[in-house]
Amino acid sequence: MSKIDRAVEDFIAVIMETDEYKEYDAQRNKVKQYPELKAQIDEYRRRNYLMQTREDTAFEMIDQFEREYEDFREIPLVADFLAAELAFCRMIQRINIRITEAVHFE
Repeated sequence: MSKIDRAVEDFIAVIMETDEYKEYDAQRNKVKQYPELKAQIDEYRRRNYLMQTREDTAFEMIDQFEREYEDFREIPLVADFLAAELAFCRMIQRINIRITEAVHFE
């Protein structure tokens, strides 16, 4: 195993010890106990991603999406999972930004 591979493995272990990851993992495991709800969450996430990555997304489309899923996002298990996932994703984004800035990646 190379030096970089060992460092990556160590870094993964550190990430998995963070509060953000532990909360995300706990919420993910709770959601997995309800396959139908997990499927609905996955569909919400898929549609949200597609809408966010479209070049022609209109504010009306966003408003409609938000209204359509308003009650769904208020389900405690859904809200807790999405909040934990967002916190974990933001942590990973901060890490990526720091790495790319540190190595002057353009």
